[in-house]
Amino acid sequence: MANPEEPSRKKLIINAAVLMSPSGFSPGLWRNPADQSSRFDDLKFWVKLAQTLEAAKFHGIFIADALGGYEIYKGPHNLDPCILTGSQFPNIEPLSVISAMAAVTESLGFSVTVATTFEHPYHLARRLSTVDHLTQGRLGWNIVTGYLDSAARNFGLTKQVEHDQRYVIAEEYMQVMYKLLESSWRDDAVRNSPQSGIFTDPSCVREINHVGEHFNVPGPHICHPSPQRTPLLLQAGASKVGKAFAAQHAEVIFVSGPSPGAVASNIAETRQLAQEKFGRDPAHLKCVALVCPVLGRTEEEAQEKHREYVKQGSVDGALALFGGWTGIDLSKYGEDEELREVESNAIKSITEAWSKSFPGVKKWTKTALAHQIIVGGLCPTIIGTAEQVADELERWVELANLDGFNFSAAINPESFIDIAEMLLPELRRRGLFWDDYAVKGGTLRENSYAIPGQKGLPADHPGAQYHWKAGVEAADAPVSN
Repeated sequence: MANPEEPSRKKLIINAAVLMSPSGFSPGLWRNPADQSSRFDDLKFWVKLAQTLEAAKFHGIFIADALGGYEIYKGPHNLDPCILTGSQFPNIEPLSVISAMAAVTESLGFSVTVATTFEHPYHLARRLSTVDHLTQGRLGWNIVTGYLDSAARNFGLTKQVEHDQRYVIAEEYMQVMYKLLESSWRDDAVRNSPQSGIFTDPSCVREINHVGEHFNVPGPHICHPSPQRTPLLLQAGASKVGKAFAAQHAEVIFVSGPSPGAVASNIAETRQLAQEKFGRDPAHLKCVALVCPVLGRTEEEAQEKHREYVKQGSVDGALALFGGWTGIDLSKYGEDEELREVESNAIKSITEAWSKSFPGVKKWTKTALAHQIIVGGLCPTIIGTAEQVADELERWVELANLDGFNFSAAINPESFIDIAEMLLPELRRRGLFWDDYAVKGGTLRENSYAIPGQKGLPADHPGAQYHWKAGVEAADAPVSN
């Protein structure tokens, strides 16, 4: 590992990853006496968690989301396993809680998942601008296209839109969003002048008149420019079209895999594409991996915690989530069947990847796979003392060229408290985590880039081309690229 005294070490982005559900990434662990995830519908729970995370100087809280239940396992169209076990069901809407958390914090950022497939861009632009105003610029948008047929059916479709076509729609969606958020209002449009009687100068607000294949939006945007204009943009595409989308639009890229080698090539490929095709500085793409630390004061304590979590978790809940994430129903395989030997290439590739990362598992049955998912979901679980976990995180950073981590919790909020009290001090000691926010009270973008004053999109970002700057006449301002 690198010398802890080295002055130029990369300061890592650290986020807490959650869902507004009884079981988010760790199915069934709401049954643990220390877990408070069943309070997911209690505003006081979220307010307290936000205060805990800000006191520890987390960059932000990332709230994942899905608009349908997981119905593949023991399916088809069978929601019972996820309903019974509380595995991301119920799952309440995340944007609603952010203003309350922002009211009791000063610098903590808030990122939410919203799908482009199921919400009109005009409506979403209004919602995002509103929350960016109310948080003083601490909002991030995790752009997803959706993946569940159960969600699609509730929006009038018979099944989910085909994968690559979802990204075609999302590309036009982003054009509409940039036009609304960046080019519909001039920076200095709002005068708020009682003396003149002018609240907003009409010559500084314009229609966007977008006419496209999927959206017709005349505008103007109904909200005035928020502190960031466009919230910090996050994305997690791993497919070929997903990586191209991320290379063009994402500022923070979420990656997930069982080992650093499993994500390193995707990170390198996306950054190269961003530079060569879209003219972006690859350093402006911050890549953050999802992991689940299980910490103890001793290695034995950490291992015992993990054993107890696996016992308390739900195998059916884990396999329901696995089915939703992969489209694979493992109920059709026997309890003792070796998954590396089944006829499905998809199952073989998944279990082979996991077996390389966890060589201690002798036989990959569906129960063995479920035991890996129970603590942290499909992301790797790192078990040990603060020093041992920090060593592994450093290995990930060095091998995959990561910029930080989304930490999921086995037990909420206890796991986050362990991270705050044990792991973050160790990362600070190694020069890998900041002592305080780069911009106290700043925007999420400023603190994610650690650049004071970087409230808006960087100049090399495609969305920045739409920005209507102060003093520029409408005829001279860009409305599209």
